[in-house]
Amino acid sequence: MSKRGIVTDIQRASLHDGPGIRTTIFLKGCPLQCLWCHNPEAIAPRPQLFFAEERCVACGSCEAVCPNGVHHVGPSDHAIEFGQCATCSRCVDECNARGLRIVGKEMDADAIMAEVLADVEFYRNSGGGMTLSGGEPLYQQAFALELLNRAKQMNIHTCVETSGFVAAKKFEAVLPAVDLLLFDYKATKDEDHRSFTGVSNELILANLDTAYQRGNDILLRCPIVPGLNDTAEHFAGIRALDEKYPRIRGIELMPYHDFGNSKRPSIGIAEASSQLRVPTATEPGQWIEALNGLGCQKVRIG
Repeated sequence: MSKRGIVTDIQRASLHDGPGIRTTIFLKGCPLQCLWCHNPEAIAPRPQLFFAEERCVACGSCEAVCPNGVHHVGPSDHAIEFGQCATCSRCVDECNARGLRIVGKEMDADAIMAEVLADVEFYRNSGGGMTLSGGEPLYQQAFALELLNRAKQMNIHTCVETSGFVAAKKFEAVLPAVDLLLFDYKATKDEDHRSFTGVSNELILANLDTAYQRGNDILLRCPIVPGLNDTAEHFAGIRALDEKYPRIRGIELMPYHDFGNSKRPSIGIAEASSQLRVPTATEPGQWIEALNGLGCQKVRIG
């Protein structure tokens, strides 16, 4: 029987999730709570209601059909008790303005692989393949492994975009089926990592070492947020990993963007931290210069 998992999106013709033209599958669920998360709708492991307030015409149809009293529609506002929602989709079906949807859909591996295979010629011509992203795709480890194994059986290149925060045995189990790890490195000091993400980086660094020692191809991805981790200490930490793991494919600095902020109220979670700031036009270049000055040459803006 085909395994089933919760998927938030499938993006075909993706160009930024590994080499070549790719199909990226976004799996739901993440154990981290990164201050800068740009996919907050992928954190919870279950399907959930998403409300696009700008589309709402205050017709009240959702309130009329909801069995749990989730919606409270007034003449000038639409309050939602997200915690009461059972994702029955009745309100979604009634919303002609398309202001409501359910984020996260249960899909089986057969259906996902059918979409992946639709673009197999593009992968072969461009050196692309399939990427698993999230959330944290290895939060659904058994389902992720099923997809990776199927892709490998079909000679499709595989990438996994991961935080590395996965139980060691589960992480090790997927490594033979992964051609390229897009591995996040968010903070050098454990104290900072806990503050920024809610978890220690000890397991993450251990898993990074395991993947390297097993011979996996690794691209280090470093989200950089001005005022948080654009520090000399963190850049020295990136350089230290570059020296420790000379075979890594490269280092991508990922400048913070605030695209995820508007999605937070749509799923009923707190607004982003006021500490966050989008970098200026010149700051990413300064980060590259700082790392080059430390001897880190294979770094670029992602």
